[in-house]
Amino acid sequence: VIIACGAFLYSTFQWYFLIPQDKKEIAAGSREQIRIYAQSKAAKDLEDLIGLANRDEDVPLPDKYDFLADKARENYRLEKKQVPREWTVRQVLASLGDQAKAFGYIEEQYREEILGLKEQSGKILKLGLDLSGGMSILIRADLDSLSTRLGRNPTSEDREAAIDRAMEILNNRIDRFGLTEPQLRRQGDDQIYIEIPGAADPEVVNSFLRGKGSLNFHIQDEEATQLFTDYAAANPGNFLGADGQPRDPDLLPAGLIVRGQYQKDQYGIDLLVRYLVINEEIGLDGTHIQSATVGSHPVTGRPVINFVLDREGGEIFFQLTSANVGKPMAIVLDEKIKAGARISEPIRESVQITGFDREDATNLALVLWTAALPVDLIVENQQAIGASLGEDSIRQGLRAIILGFALVIVFMLVYYLGGGIVADIALILNLFIIVAILSAFNLTLTLTSIAGVILTVGMAVDANVIIFERIKEEYRLGKSPEASVKAGFRKAFWTIMDANITTFIAAIFLSQLGSGPIQGFAYTLAVGIVSSMFTALFVSRLIFDFSTETLRVKKLRISWRTR
Repeated sequence: VIIACGAFLYSTFQWYFLIPQDKKEIAAGSREQIRIYAQSKAAKDLEDLIGLANRDEDVPLPDKYDFLADKARENYRLEKKQVPREWTVRQVLASLGDQAKAFGYIEEQYREEILGLKEQSGKILKLGLDLSGGMSILIRADLDSLSTRLGRNPTSEDREAAIDRAMEILNNRIDRFGLTEPQLRRQGDDQIYIEIPGAADPEVVNSFLRGKGSLNFHIQDEEATQLFTDYAAANPGNFLGADGQPRDPDLLPAGLIVRGQYQKDQYGIDLLVRYLVINEEIGLDGTHIQSATVGSHPVTGRPVINFVLDREGGEIFFQLTSANVGKPMAIVLDEKIKAGARISEPIRESVQITGFDREDATNLALVLWTAALPVDLIVENQQAIGASLGEDSIRQGLRAIILGFALVIVFMLVYYLGGGIVADIALILNLFIIVAILSAFNLTLTLTSIAGVILTVGMAVDANVIIFERIKEEYRLGKSPEASVKAGFRKAFWTIMDANITTFIAAIFLSQLGSGPIQGFAYTLAVGIVSSMFTALFVSRLIFDFSTETLRVKKLRISWRTR
């Protein structure tokens, strides 16, 4: 258990105590900011290396560039050259070939480091909005889009229902994306205010705010695509108008539009690959998608998204694919072509598409699985916010927690002597397990969560007190230490179980019916109850059994009043 909890806590411990703050701030930025950072650092490092090589051809390679020496070593071995014992800057640069390759290797090092930190930040115990601040987002519901979807002017009841439904879906999406304990509330007639604790990744936020979460299927026109490609080649840099369509309005027949096809680059940023011409009419609307799951292709191993369509969508898709066998189909997400496939046979209800990386596929499946938004959302404002508790308040709260914990430990030692040592070991292990489990599930630690931890500490001590008093009763009857321990644990077992089970039931109801801070308190309390029962009934018993059965102690030192 200790080893497993240590593994769960490692990422959290490393993030808060070993990683420099400036690196964490960069990892919390957008992928575009990470790309700028990696490229600027790589350019500066390459300039420094060239300067070193020009000043002294025998200057050794600095330790922080050992990864370049590994690349140079591979090249030497491929060329069957003798590998130097100590690399110089000039030897490494010469082995890498040209400056572009050296720049690419250095950029790759910075990119993998920061993207690794970004990934790690999603696997740690996060601090809540009241402890560390976070992000606030003001969203406006585009009621004009509601009119388009309904096909009529919406009533006040329609608007209220649409915004309430949008809030419900957003809350569900935020929770499933791992951004726990969000605060959502209405502002005015058409606005929603969201507070997200911690350093939320902007790309993740944009994923769950994605308009309709729509994934539409369009038939591609190959002849028109070739026509547009020739037109673009003849008019480089001046072939699209402000609306994203050809400047020549007569180039394409009516009913056809141009859309860009995008792929993720090494930073996970959408990169324009080419332009395709597709039918403006939607072949199948993504609202017909009933469920979406992410799997792996049996041959290539690449991520695939499996869609199951409703009855109406299945019929529409069957007619669409039947009428266009042999033609390419474009999968369009938020007006960007993200994937394509050639229709080989009619398809009715189950659809499988590729062309997404695993992260994008997972995000898209979650957005679609949690339902399409009933109204388009427009981000009015997005900004970082400070912690609601000042540093002094946080410091005082932590001081109170540490002082209370220390007093409990001292009291148990003074009152129960040797038994107090057992209780304190169980108490410390209990706290360790709680934090490890919270970290393993990437939960958010708020002030109310800390209150749940403190309550759990008190309950854990209470369980040990019940056990010790039962052992004392048996020991005073003249039983041996081994018999007293067995009888004490047996008689205390159901008392402890009954008390903890009733509290656990209350915690479960709080977690289901509550929200925000109440939910965080309930999660922490539920985890603490399970952990405290384990430490009180198993760990304490293990230590006592080791003392009485293995060490054969002649006398129990379980209280200063017990002889």
